Amino acid sequence: MSALAEQTNTPFVAVDLDVVDGNIERMQARSAALGLDFRPHVKTHKLPLIAHRQLKAGAVGVACQKLSEAKVMASAGVGPILITYPLMGEEKWREAAILASEFEFEFSADSAVAVEGLGAHLDPEGDVAIRVDCDTGRWRTGVPEPADALRLAQLIESIPGMRFGGLVTHPAPDDARTWFEEAIRIFGEAGLEIPVISVGGTPVSFTDAPAFEAATEFRAGTYVYGDRACIASGSNSEEQCAMRIHAMVISLPTETRAVVDAGSKVLAADGAEGIDDGLHGHVVGHPGITIPMLSEEHGHLDLTAAPGSLKLGEIVEIIPNHACAVTNLNDEVLLHRSGRTLGFEPVPARGKSR
Repeated sequence: MSALAEQTNTPFVAVDLDVVDGNIERMQARSAALGLDFRPHVKTHKLPLIAHRQLKAGAVGVACQKLSEAKVMASAGVGPILITYPLMGEEKWREAAILASEFEFEFSADSAVAVEGLGAHLDPEGDVAIRVDCDTGRWRTGVPEPADALRLAQLIESIPGMRFGGLVTHPAPDDARTWFEEAIRIFGEAGLEIPVISVGGTPVSFTDAPAFEAATEFRAGTYVYGDRACIASGSNSEEQCAMRIHAMVISLPTETRAVVDAGSKVLAADGAEGIDDGLHGHVVGHPGITIPMLSEEHGHLDLTAAPGSLKLGEIVEIIPNHACAVTNLNDEVLLHRSGRTLGFEPVPARGKSR
């Protein structure tokens, strides 16, 4: 019996560091082959120890969504850090300025309100890069047109303590290349250089996404752990999924129905992007078993295609739909390598959503 199999106090989240290292090397090599700098998102793992591995492998920095998450990383010596989320409100601007005075930070914005608000708190003698967040077709945050990006970049350049750091979008839909080609044209006519064009998204990482042709930087996060959505997109195989939830069969009401001790509070209730089957994870080694329903503390398994295949007390491994959400729900992960457990590691940036 392996050391990992001896862990029976379920449910718990296990992370295979051998697989993590392989995924880090694979994505770094993919970015290099595309001729792009690579900047991983830490939101998937929220662990400084993995961020340091990504930087050591060649990443130019990391991306964080929220300031509280970034503060954990910066305090652990991780950087440079790009905040890929528009900051709004006096408290956020004040905290961002403090962090920028102590660590190497870049920020993104999609409005004059955000730019001017942050600018009012920055040291006017400083030199903080601000990227313009662009909506290139996915209707999330970002300025909708290249001309809007130019106007915001010119505003950034006019504020003491700030400089225009480039353009950023996430994810990278097919029409993003056209958007950026137009931006390059009008910025050139205005005499303003675009130092970085940053695109992102694990699902497109191993595709021929047209946006790569206009980009200089690529960002991805979920690839490092992998999940059911990654399997669907082709970015990770099942073997390249480092995160597995270990759950015990606690009830067998019938031979075609089982209940495990991991529900939505462990597995998360997210669907898997790219899969419209309503299921809540993949049970490793049991292709006939599905997870059609979760309640808070119960995972409901359908054994119709594999009746009698589980027994009470048996532990199953589940690849979740969305690894990032699982990370944010669990205080610790069990790290293991080559059949040896390395112990439970607290997730210091878990729950850092401000």
